[in-house]
Amino acid sequence: MVMPLFDTASTMDASTAVPLGVSVPRAGSDGTGSNHAGRVNVACYAPGISSLEVVYAAPGGEWRTQALPNVTHGVHHGIVEDLPYGSRYGFRPASGEQSLPFAAPTSEIEGDAGQPLLLDPYGRAVDQQDGFLASVRMAGAYDWGTDQRLRLPWRNTIIYEAHVRGQSMLHPDVPEELRGTYAGMAHPAIIEHLTSLGVSSVQLLPVHFHLDEPHLQDLGLTNYWGYNTAAFFALHPGYATRAAQKAGPQAVQDEFKSMVKHLHAAGLEVILDVVYNHTAEGGPDGQTLSFRGLGEQAYYRTDGHGRYVDTTGCGNSLNFGEPRVVQMVLDSLRYWVDEFHIDGFRFDLAVTLCRNAANEFDPRHPFLVAVAADPVLSDVKLIAEPWDVGYGGWQTGRFPVGWVDWNDHFRDALRSFWLTDRAALDAGGHGGPLAKLADSLSGSAALFQPSGRSRLASVNFITSHDGFTLNDLVSFDRKHNEANGEENRDGHGDNRSYNHGVEGPTEDGTILAKRAQSRRNLMASMLVSLGVPMITAGDELARTQQGNNNAYCQDNSLAWLDWTRTPESHEMLRSTKRYIRLRKEFLAAQPHDFPVLDEQSYLYWFDQNGHPMSMERWNDPHNRVVQLLLGSDNGGFAGLMVVNGSASDLQFTLPRVTAGATALRMFELRLTTSPLHEERQGGQVAAGEKDLVEAYSISIYRS
Repeated sequence: MVMPLFDTASTMDASTAVPLGVSVPRAGSDGTGSNHAGRVNVACYAPGISSLEVVYAAPGGEWRTQALPNVTHGVHHGIVEDLPYGSRYGFRPASGEQSLPFAAPTSEIEGDAGQPLLLDPYGRAVDQQDGFLASVRMAGAYDWGTDQRLRLPWRNTIIYEAHVRGQSMLHPDVPEELRGTYAGMAHPAIIEHLTSLGVSSVQLLPVHFHLDEPHLQDLGLTNYWGYNTAAFFALHPGYATRAAQKAGPQAVQDEFKSMVKHLHAAGLEVILDVVYNHTAEGGPDGQTLSFRGLGEQAYYRTDGHGRYVDTTGCGNSLNFGEPRVVQMVLDSLRYWVDEFHIDGFRFDLAVTLCRNAANEFDPRHPFLVAVAADPVLSDVKLIAEPWDVGYGGWQTGRFPVGWVDWNDHFRDALRSFWLTDRAALDAGGHGGPLAKLADSLSGSAALFQPSGRSRLASVNFITSHDGFTLNDLVSFDRKHNEANGEENRDGHGDNRSYNHGVEGPTEDGTILAKRAQSRRNLMASMLVSLGVPMITAGDELARTQQGNNNAYCQDNSLAWLDWTRTPESHEMLRSTKRYIRLRKEFLAAQPHDFPVLDEQSYLYWFDQNGHPMSMERWNDPHNRVVQLLLGSDNGGFAGLMVVNGSASDLQFTLPRVTAGATALRMFELRLTTSPLHEERQGGQVAAGEKDLVEAYSISIYRS
């Protein structure tokens, strides 16, 4: 039953159009002050509605309705007297009555009988009771103590891409009630794994409130990855412990903040994967949850006929040609930084956020300019997935200074060299030339230089959440996504993978050894390359998804990390830790600005005989050996990487070279990805002398 409300005429001048969402009224704006805890300013951008009502219920109270009496440039706003913290609320078009009964879940929103309220785009939490969604007013208080963002330099960053739920669901040392939760992510067993591994930054798959697509619900599946956001200021409560969910949205927020605080205390940054390119409302025939009902022609990109322009493959694209949309995203990002101490963001399908009025990517797009000019956002890590599915969607290397890009060129070059080339060689053919491999190992400088960025703008990765795991990459030639319910039609078909002779699981020791060698080669190549490496959670444990390269809907053991200790997982974990230690050892010996200042750094390429690489050798597809010497004039030592992508053990000559002002005389073997690492590590070879590099392996020396 809706309770009678005060005369709204008396508050006509008290409300403001800013800030958007629910906020405490400005003190003295109407001469009464703002000490009443339930007295709030409500403002919502709803250009598609002539008159808007807020429908709300205080904790334990009945539902009430009030019209928002003022409209300023499409923002409906008004003062509400009894909306304290914990209140549920939402919006709907006004019915012309001052106050009307609100009987959930009956809808008065045309076209959607299942969701009677429109979520507040600025709502700090989403609650689902009585069969419908409602926004929740939240308090932001939390005892952070001395916690603050870590601000780790890019050069010292090693990213670990993880899923909050999948990371701890099967961990035997995490208590059952904490598994798959924010608290589980911060459990000492998980933190110990991350810190002993040596990564610096945890990049979490989406934690914003998201919904499952209707077609997944029909199949009895869920959107496990979470790339279907419905509220950009709200946490996904399903990743909180049952105790926190039962206690309510404030407890969910506190659990998440505690996770961030514990990860920071361990020296680990927290980066959020964010999905601002589309919403969970889907295409024009999809459900109405918020934006579509408030003004779809403003919130979504449309053509000249009002039809949706979809560059995301998800039915809609947020309209970054609309200033209010840009403002919403900027406000959301600042909220997560200020209120949750988030260290950075990875932007899913980031090109969609930067398309101009002509629907073309613009590196000077107002969104990018605004981020660069913002004192908060310009001070956090900004990672672009530099593509979308629209025309001209691939833009790797074109994002501006201040951003780093997922480097798909690196991914494809490394997979081709170590896997598809090897498959060709095993079949009696030959591989490709070395040029793309060399460019990737050295940080893809030519790709990022035109945008004014250095090699540190390249996020180097072999795998990510989307696609094969590292173990599956060396175990399957084809995707096996039958469990997704789409008859294996979903997922990428071009994986540049190689099963080494048998599709999927095998007990053949020879094939298993080849797969292990390829895993080590790929991981080592990534971790010793110039740029910023990203490890996908579980690759350090040789995790498998049984050939499923699109496990977005598999919230089960197929997609969760398997912590079972096996010889393969033990060996892969030891190797990964070894490569990370080697990377850190080398960088610690270089000046703090290495490798940004090219004039103080050196990077030399040599052939198998220790001679500078010639153009003929670069372009020879039969040449599968190259040496890379890199360091700095003021560095403590130089590093030499020797790559053998051929099927034979080979003798090679270590180069005679003067690096800076120092003639390099002796090289110490620090690592080989071959099975002989333990036997050969520490061996010393003089410049100009010969040494052995095993087939399909990498050897790394210091001098």
